[in-house]
Amino acid sequence: MSTTSTTSANTLPGGTWTIGEPTGADALALTRFGYGAMQLAGPWVMGPPADHDGALAVLHAAARAGITHIDTSDAYGPRITNDLIREALHPYTRPAQPAQPAQPEGQGQQGGRLHVVTKVGGTRDAQGGWPTARQPDQIRQQIQTNLDTLGLDVLDLVHLRMGDGQGTQLGSVAEPLAVLVDLQRQGVVRHIGLSNATADQIAEARSMASIVSVQNMYNLAVRGDDDLIDDLAANGIAYIPFFPLGGFSPLQSEALSTVATRLGATPMGVALAWLLQRSENILLIPGTKSATHLHENIAGAGLALSAADVAELNTIGR
Repeated sequence: MSTTSTTSANTLPGGTWTIGEPTGADALALTRFGYGAMQLAGPWVMGPPADHDGALAVLHAAARAGITHIDTSDAYGPRITNDLIREALHPYTRPAQPAQPAQPEGQGQQGGRLHVVTKVGGTRDAQGGWPTARQPDQIRQQIQTNLDTLGLDVLDLVHLRMGDGQGTQLGSVAEPLAVLVDLQRQGVVRHIGLSNATADQIAEARSMASIVSVQNMYNLAVRGDDDLIDDLAANGIAYIPFFPLGGFSPLQSEALSTVATRLGATPMGVALAWLLQRSENILLIPGTKSATHLHENIAGAGLALSAADVAELNTIGR
């Protein structure tokens, strides 16, 4: 069961989404505005960042802003983003921070638990490709690598990646998912989600386990999961769009620029606000290497879009 809380003073845009029974021991309160760590690695998500201290500063800024949802994968770098997250944020308890003048909403929240969400099912090759790695022994090794690099005994939420660098792939989820289900029984994994998955794969997975989230590519210009998002919302399952701002090819649209100009906002801020208003089960994980840009994204996601704004923006992906 998943629930949302509404936005109020001193909270991030969109409030929170709770995975699991709200009063249960395994419940996770994830801020709907999260942070994706992919960009912290070097060019094309390979190797270390050019500015190590700057990468740590962004992670510290995310925690101070009240974000409790940090997305990563041991394939990023590989292992680079996990190492940075551990260095900056371990033991993942966000200290209370007083509000500071001219800082966006979210600053000044009380301390709480940070939840690191990771993925398995893919790896990297020497050329920077993203080959699949979904054999049972590969899944178990990736889980152990995530535990070791993040300094954790239990992973809060693990997404099983069913596609490759080109998108979704057809095929059964049964064999790799069975490994995660077994690890969940052992207490090594709390919650299971899917990434880069088709509707049929999600249905198959739900027949085997409690699937709490789906992480697929979706944004203003890529709308193939519209029906899926609505179905997941009806079933209390979170939807986490990766590349919410277009990824390696940033969103560009005359309609987006027009709405942004009218609102006195950035196009990327408008795109994030549209996602939060699209459905209450959407959780955002935009990435950035800049703390300033992080704060701009938070402010943009908090924009209130009118029905006319939304109608104009909806023409982009149609």
